Amino acid sequence: MKKFIAIFLLLCGTAQADPFAKGHPEAGKEVFDKYKCNSCHDGMMGGNGNDIFTRPNSKVKDPQQLAEVVVVCIRNVRANFSSQVTPQEKLDLSAYLNKNFYKFK
Repeated sequence: MKKFIAIFLLLCGTAQADPFAKGHPEAGKEVFDKYKCNSCHDGMMGGNGNDIFTRPNSKVKDPQQLAEVVVVCIRNVRANFSSQVTPQEKLDLSAYLNKNFYKFK
């Protein structure tokens, strides 16, 4: 996992205005839907899974943490899919979440 995060962050770049510039948010939305990410979030947030991204006590405070949480969620919650999710899909998913919820620069 550490190796993936290092590669992931290299792909993202550190000096770019958009930390997930090589990701495609539209494709990330497709990944989000394909793996039914909100099926877990809905239960955690009482019905609207998207609230998990904007809650005041969010643990995600920067792009690196977002990338790490994406990896953890895919690996732990969707363990049966983790081998099928490509590094580009993870980057796309991070780009989608950043564009629509986190807005890190």
